Amino acid sequence: MALTLDDFDYDLPPDLIAQAPLPARAASRMLMLRGESLEDRLFRDLPQLLQPGDLLVFNDTRVIHARLLGVKDSGGRVEVLIERQVDSHKVLAQVRASHAPRPGSWLHLEDALEVEVLAHEGAFFRLRFPGGEDVLALLERHGRLPLPPYIERAATGEDEARYQTVYGRHPGSVAAPTAGLHFDQPLLAALRAGGADFAFVTLHVGAGTFQPVRTRDLARHRMHRERYFIPEATVQAIAAARRRGARVVVVGTTGLRALESAARGGTLQAGEGDTDLFILPGFGFLVADCLITNFHLPQSTLLMLVSAFAGIDAIRNAYRHAIAQRYRFFSYGDAMFLERNRS
Repeated sequence: MALTLDDFDYDLPPDLIAQAPLPARAASRMLMLRGESLEDRLFRDLPQLLQPGDLLVFNDTRVIHARLLGVKDSGGRVEVLIERQVDSHKVLAQVRASHAPRPGSWLHLEDALEVEVLAHEGAFFRLRFPGGEDVLALLERHGRLPLPPYIERAATGEDEARYQTVYGRHPGSVAAPTAGLHFDQPLLAALRAGGADFAFVTLHVGAGTFQPVRTRDLARHRMHRERYFIPEATVQAIAAARRRGARVVVVGTTGLRALESAARGGTLQAGEGDTDLFILPGFGFLVADCLITNFHLPQSTLLMLVSAFAGIDAIRNAYRHAIAQRYRFFSYGDAMFLERNRS
C-alpha cells in the first residue's frame, strides 16, 4: 500500500511541546517500545536496559550560533539562518525578508558584519563573509543560538549549555541532535561502568530538518542534504560488536541517518559525504539494532524514519500512549528507546 503524508499525522496538545529543559538532563522520561510492548521508564534507567558489550553510537556535532539579524541595503529587516559552511568565508543560508535580497547586494548583520549576497540557490542563498577570519569564529562571536521554531521564546544563557550535548566537539549544526541532550557525565560514567562501549559519528544537522513535507505523495519528496563523517574507529567498533553478539544502539536519528547512508553499498564504510537519505517504512536497515530518540513532529520525515524502524502501528500506539501519559515532546522533551522491528 502506498503511503501518504496523512499516514504520519497525529494531534498533539500544544501544552505538551516542551519549551525549556528539565533541571537535570537524565531526569527525562523514556518510553520503551519492544515490538508491541510499551514500558514507562526514566532516562537515568538506561544502564539497566543495556547489556554488557552493547555499543552506543553518538553524534558528536555541536550547534553553532547560526542565527543573525540585521538589515538589507534598502533598510528592510532580514533574518539569516546558516545552513552550512561552504569554505572559510562562504555559507549557504536561509534568508528571511519581505523581499529576497539580490545577488551583489549586502546584508548588515548584528551591527558587526557586512555580508555579500553571491547567489540564490534553490531554497538557500550563498553568502560571503569578507575579511581574514573564519566564518565559524565570526558566528561564535556575533551570532545567536538558533532554537527550533516551536520553542516560542528567545534563547537564553541556559540554552547555550543545555541545547548542546555534553560530548559534542565538532561545530557545524544549526539544530541539536536532541536524543543526546539527555546524557550527562554521571550517566555516561554509569554506562561505561556497566560494560557499554562508545563510538562516535558526526552529522551536521541542517535547517532543512524543520522544513515541512509539502507533498502528500511521499515519493515526490526530496530531502535536504547534510554532511556526515564516519571514523574508521567507529566502523571497527561496530564490527567488533557484531562479532561478540552485542547490539548497536544509535543515539538519535541523525546518527542513524549517517550510519545507514554510509552503509548503502552493503557494508559500512568510513569516510565523509553528503546524505539526502529519506527513510520510509520498508527501508532495509543495515547497522542499527536499537534507537534512542525523542518524539517527532506530525507529518515529519523523522516520524517516518522511526515508523520504518519500529513499525507504523507500533509507533502510532506509542504516540497515543505518550500523549495520554503527558510525555513532553520535541527537542527539550522526553525520549523513546526503540528496538528494531525485524518482521
